[in-house]
Amino acid sequence: MKFVDKVRIKIKGGNGGNGCVSFRREKYVPKGGPDGGDGGKGGSVIIKTNFHLQSLAPLKFRTHYDADKGQHGKGKDRIGHNGKDYIIMVPQGTIIKNIRNNLHIIADLDQEDQELVAARGGKGGRGNARFKTSVNRCPRNSEPGIEGEEKFLELELKLVGDVGLVGYPNAGKSTFLSAVSSAEPKIASYPFTTLSPQIGIVEFDDLSRLRIADIPGLIEGAHENIGLGHEFLRHIERTKIIAFVLDMAGIDGRDPWDDLSSLMNELECYKKGLSRRPSVIIANKMDEKVAEEKLDILRTKSAIEIFPISAIIGTNVSSVLDRFRTLLDSDNNRSEDVDQ
Repeated sequence: MKFVDKVRIKIKGGNGGNGCVSFRREKYVPKGGPDGGDGGKGGSVIIKTNFHLQSLAPLKFRTHYDADKGQHGKGKDRIGHNGKDYIIMVPQGTIIKNIRNNLHIIADLDQEDQELVAARGGKGGRGNARFKTSVNRCPRNSEPGIEGEEKFLELELKLVGDVGLVGYPNAGKSTFLSAVSSAEPKIASYPFTTLSPQIGIVEFDDLSRLRIADIPGLIEGAHENIGLGHEFLRHIERTKIIAFVLDMAGIDGRDPWDDLSSLMNELECYKKGLSRRPSVIIANKMDEKVAEEKLDILRTKSAIEIFPISAIIGTNVSSVLDRFRTLLDSDNNRSEDVDQ
């Protein structure tokens, strides 16, 4: 299924049911009082995140979502059933914007199983039994149900990953992701094989999980939206750790230290401070002949921790995962200290 990270939809909460006008009529109660019940409440449209979803593609071809209406009230003081809520499942990291309010952000759903009542159902109308007083003992009036909320929304996805893989096309990001997780990205020896972000889930023996996002290859000028710049760069914003994947073999005629400098510049130009997040360098393709020489030079040009690996044969990839966990634990501890 094609990756989709932006959709527009119309949603509507269900209308409330109408109140009922009814009077008690039984054989030995010829003048029974009013017994019209209230209408039921309309269902709401709820947007909920799902950890396993990675795209808004399921919402691409359906643009209208309506919750059920509340049932009308009935005689004998019977209240109408409430309408059923409609739940829209979206990936974690979905931003909800109100189109009619200049794309004002309503909510940022960046937590697992987070819910937003996006369009509330209308309240049910009161039946005539509610209007009985000492003066008006036979009321013949009731209330109609209130209409449910209607909204036009834009949903924008920014993937939530613990680690973001950043690198030039053909650097080996997809190969690394497939080596450490159950993800199966398309892999080939030509640029731009990956045309959409991929999320890989790494599960450890202690049942903890690590989400690794493979961001499609950046090119120079991406921060100016050259190529598919902004479409890809926004998915890096939420990652806690940035892993620069460098081609140590220089297959495309570039040097890894130049690639690193260019990538950091693209991140910083897109969002100030982005390049200064906790980072590691994954020096890939160390099985090539010239890689060791280039690695020695890279170490003199960067203070970022470097992990020499060969993703295609799986050399040293476990040490990278161990480092990811250490950095994440440090980040979580800092967050807890701030909260306290």
